[in-house]
Amino acid sequence: QVQLVESGGGQVQAGGSLRLSCLASAGTFSGYDMGWLRQSPGKEREFVAARRRSGGYTYYADDVKGRFTITRENAKNTVYLNMDSLKPDDSGMYYCATARSLLSNIRNPGAYTSWGQGTQVTVSS
Repeated sequence: QVQLVESGGGQVQAGGSLRLSCLASAGTFSGYDMGWLRQSPGKEREFVAARRRSGGYTYYADDVKGRFTITRENAKNTVYLNMDSLKPDDSGMYYCATARSLLSNIRNPGAYTSWGQGTQVTVSS
């Protein structure tokens, strides 16, 4: 099974930036699509960004498109989420996750089968 560890969360003022990192267990990373999802208190987990295992395909939620960038560094078994121009609505627990099936909708949280423990992001007004 895939083991995922997120880091890089913190507290930032609106308009600021953060870079989240997700380290996957060795030997299991390149065969999966990778995604970032988030959850705020009282809300269900929602899709943020994803990158396919090959081909360079990326996907973003409408609200973060143009502000967030997902990248992969397969040699280091790591995926990143660069977040710019952060808004208070971006606050929440951010999770790194993996998807295996090419038939699943990568924008659906249900497509992901392995999850990290999450890293907290707090954006103040």
